[in-house]
Amino acid sequence: MPSRPKVIDIQRIKVACRSCTLHELCLPLGIDGEELERLDRIIRRRRPLERGEHLFRRGTPFRALYAVRSGAIKTYAVDEAGCEQVTGFHLPGELVGLDAIGEGVHPLSARALERTSVCEIPFDQLEPLTAEIPGLRRQLLRLMSREIASDESHFGVLGQKGAEGRLAAFLLSLSRRYAERGFSALEFRLAMSRTDIANYLGLAVETVSRIFTRFQSEGLLRTQRKLVRLLDPARLEAIAGEHAPASRCGRGA
Repeated sequence: MPSRPKVIDIQRIKVACRSCTLHELCLPLGIDGEELERLDRIIRRRRPLERGEHLFRRGTPFRALYAVRSGAIKTYAVDEAGCEQVTGFHLPGELVGLDAIGEGVHPLSARALERTSVCEIPFDQLEPLTAEIPGLRRQLLRLMSREIASDESHFGVLGQKGAEGRLAAFLLSLSRRYAERGFSALEFRLAMSRTDIANYLGLAVETVSRIFTRFQSEGLLRTQRKLVRLLDPARLEAIAGEHAPASRCGRGA
């Protein structure tokens, strides 16, 4: 029987960008050689965040971007009544903090959903590098564009789909994102709670739990605690598309 792989402690061993399995999703895409070494020199490997620990809070000065290496990060805002509004979930290979570049302060808070490792990229050192390394600048712009597109897609889901369509679209989005990272597209672990999922999708937690139960009884998926296995992705895609209300925007309106 082959031996199990050893767990690497990133506090003791620095994993260079070139050897990171996520490098094609993060900033190093499109650069190599000496340029990659220059980027690697400014990146800091922080100690892992424990579950519930904040990476940053809303209103704190913007100093760095953060690349998730393992685990998951939730971003959220708190309204005047003290209620939390979940705005996104960040998986390995994704950057956190892009929305703070413009104003210089973080408009949202970011908290670890589980034990999470991140790479810290000081922006005052990254910005000059983007002027010297065109590939790095293009990648940063590409990631910012992708985040904008993701936000627009999410608002479209909230505005056009019913409850079942929202949850189906959410699960399929996670499936695609995990597949991009080399993980299974059909079986993955939900780092976020049902409460967070409901909050993010604009639904009641009871509704989310009921739909999960319905999807399971209909053979669309199987759940075991936080583990989800998609059994019929094609049907989930149909649900994600068919639960949009009829458009009120007629051609003659």
